[in-house]
Amino acid sequence: MRSIAEALESGSLQQVARILNGGLSPSDIAHLLESSPPNERKLLWQLVDDELDGEVLQYLSDEIRSDFLSEMNAQDVIEIAEDFEVDDLADLLQQLPEAVIQEVLETMDAQDRQRLEEVLAYPEDSAGGLMNTDMITVRPDITVDVVLRYLRSHKSLPNMTDSLLVVNRKDDFIGVLPVTTLLVSSLSSTVREIMRTDVEPIPATVSDKEVATLFERHDLVSAPVVNDKGKLVGRITIDDVVDVIRENADHEILSMAGLDEEEDMFAPIMKTAKSRAVWLGINLITAFLASAVIGIFEATIAKVVALAVLMPIVASMGGIAGSQALTLVIRGMATGKVSSNNIRWLMNREFLVGAFNGVLWAFVVATAAMVWFNDVTIGVLIASAMLINLTVAAIAGTALPLILKTLKIDPALAGGVILTTVTDVVGFMSFLGLATIAYA
Repeated sequence: MRSIAEALESGSLQQVARILNGGLSPSDIAHLLESSPPNERKLLWQLVDDELDGEVLQYLSDEIRSDFLSEMNAQDVIEIAEDFEVDDLADLLQQLPEAVIQEVLETMDAQDRQRLEEVLAYPEDSAGGLMNTDMITVRPDITVDVVLRYLRSHKSLPNMTDSLLVVNRKDDFIGVLPVTTLLVSSLSSTVREIMRTDVEPIPATVSDKEVATLFERHDLVSAPVVNDKGKLVGRITIDDVVDVIRENADHEILSMAGLDEEEDMFAPIMKTAKSRAVWLGINLITAFLASAVIGIFEATIAKVVALAVLMPIVASMGGIAGSQALTLVIRGMATGKVSSNNIRWLMNREFLVGAFNGVLWAFVVATAAMVWFNDVTIGVLIASAMLINLTVAAIAGTALPLILKTLKIDPALAGGVILTTVTDVVGFMSFLGLATIAYA
């Protein structure tokens, strides 16, 4: 990568092209493109050999891939799409205008077109949208000898073929035949005798997050996908699931800051500024709400200056306590560990944890406040407010993701902003409200 940067600086484009097309894999080229500013990225893309374009595009993020595709005509896309697997081609077509999609479909033979249309019929974030229709199927009544001769008739097997999929004449899924079992079985044995029937197929309508959870839980390399009638329509392989896991992890981390995981790190200034301005505006509204609560107790703050000094402590401690619970529950929801069966237990646990930490840190802060301001009352006030806010924060952090999910709002995206507002308002209200009563 350093040699490419040095070659670009020296203006030696031939050397850059030689390194790109002779020394880097398509995934490395894609990483280099994503790590380059727009002008440099455009130049590098022009230097990539045409025969590598399709492979490189498969590794690029949606936003950058869409930028490159927008500059291609239909014929370019058709040439690139020739070597794509069905699931990757479906992802590619979903970023193209309808007219271009139709042109690509018209160039395909009837069988490939049917396979692609099956994938496109499902949402992109479902098992059906994730699956690949390239698979090996066998009947249960044939022998191992016939299966092996059938496999040898292929020039190559689909990637990640760890099992053959067993179906009847109506294409109903019956079971799987692991390749490891096939290779050590007697040639006269039938598929029915050695196949596994305890493998549960994945419904095509299941979300990609649930697919990732199933692969993680059962250590799968591939899994069959069936439609609502139980007919085999495709299979999902671990390489696609790894992409889902990474995308979900990126989404959880970046959404908490109001960022899009598909956002180009080197996008133009105005485009980036606009996307971030929305959440800054929302945060400003919540900040005004917290300030309005403080304004209600302006007279009390003017009377006891120590309140202004100690207020941020109450709000900050509540925010941290709430964020801990919020992050835990969002992660639990993503991995399928949090459900209606255990949420009550989890809520009670977080309430007790919040109360325990509230008592512990209330004592510490109260002691410090009394020594600092030589005022027992101020110590009692901040201790009470701390206990209230940490307890409420723990409950809010646990309940918010579930409430937002019910309202079909992304908890990772909106949870942090709402939680901050709750802990600020409750913290200021409890501390300043109690102070108003005490110093009335």
